Amino acid sequence: MSHSPIPTPHINAQEGAFAETVLMPGDPLRAKFIAENYLENPVLVNNLRGVQGYTGTWKGKRVSVMASGMGCPSIGIYSYELFNFYDVKNIIRIGSAGAVSPELKLKDIVIGMTAYTNSGYVNSFGFDGNLAPCCSYELLSKAVEAGKKLDCNVVCGPIYSSDVFYTGRNMQPELWDFGILAVEMEAAALYLNAARAKKNALTICTISDSLVTGEELSGEERQIGFRNMMEMGLSIA
Repeated sequence: MSHSPIPTPHINAQEGAFAETVLMPGDPLRAKFIAENYLENPVLVNNLRGVQGYTGTWKGKRVSVMASGMGCPSIGIYSYELFNFYDVKNIIRIGSAGAVSPELKLKDIVIGMTAYTNSGYVNSFGFDGNLAPCCSYELLSKAVEAGKKLDCNVVCGPIYSSDVFYTGRNMQPELWDFGILAVEMEAAALYLNAARAKKNALTICTISDSLVTGEELSGEERQIGFRNMMEMGLSIA
């Protein structure tokens, strides 16, 4: 494996700037919100391309938070560089997802045990067969325990990472046939990068809209209204 110098082409942080655990929302403004409202003494360590990354402490433990952008190619770049060049051990994606299960309501939390996908990102691994990206059991077990302390519905199961947001058709029935709980756009790439790097990854998503009912949260609610998910991610960091 070839090694890139630090700073990398996509992250201008210095060596040692990131903690062993990075929380990774998609939205840079959500990263900023977490840093300013939860971390003690947060320091901006990356702002290349406006993808904000901060390092501070949470209850005495050093933690980082950095945005991933949208889609498998974007989180694929940032998680690869964090795992392989910045010696990050754990990446916890905290994002939004659309409910596929009719039993899920807005603001419920889904923990992705495995990520089905239609993304071409998997083809870059050169694997002769079907890859089955899954999370870190260590992080999953911690998240399940943390979820028991929250006043909200927390469900574990398979999620679906789609390369397409506007599909022009309702995929809910076929996805639900396989027990898929929710659809998002990043988990599969994160899990694959973690597997190859022998690191840990987990995806925790708050339901922001429903493919079943058509309900959805506003943009502002998506940005700052996911406190339960944020606190769960921080508690297992």
